[in-house]
Amino acid sequence: MDTTDATHTTDSTRIRELVARSQEAQTDPDVLPELHTADLVLINVAGRRLFGRETFAAAMAAALASPLKGIRTELEVDDIRYPTPDVAIVSLTKTIHDERAGAEGPDPSELPATGAMTYVLIREGDDWRIALAQTTPIR
Repeated sequence: MDTTDATHTTDSTRIRELVARSQEAQTDPDVLPELHTADLVLINVAGRRLFGRETFAAAMAAALASPLKGIRTELEVDDIRYPTPDVAIVSLTKTIHDERAGAEGPDPSELPATGAMTYVLIREGDDWRIALAQTTPIR
């Protein structure tokens, strides 16, 4: 195994750990935003675009104070590519579980059950941060 392969193996492990942490923190507004870069761009499954970690944190706090708190997601890493040593493009499948009680909020049938998600990750020191998170609904 050459140095590049060994580095990618280590990076892939760290990236998979980051994805797992982001999934575990999906209801923790103190943890999840910190896994992202300060200048994050996020496009959610509904097409809402957010710019910056602070905007994301505020939107997340508002969502968790609404019926949207009953929506849980699972992430599965499908592929990791390294266009440069400090950038990774991660292709994921997002499974969306609508666990809201009653008829609160948007009609659950309007939400897709799965989405194709892309993360663009940037190396910051020895760790990775999410610089772009974009989900395309799969109907």
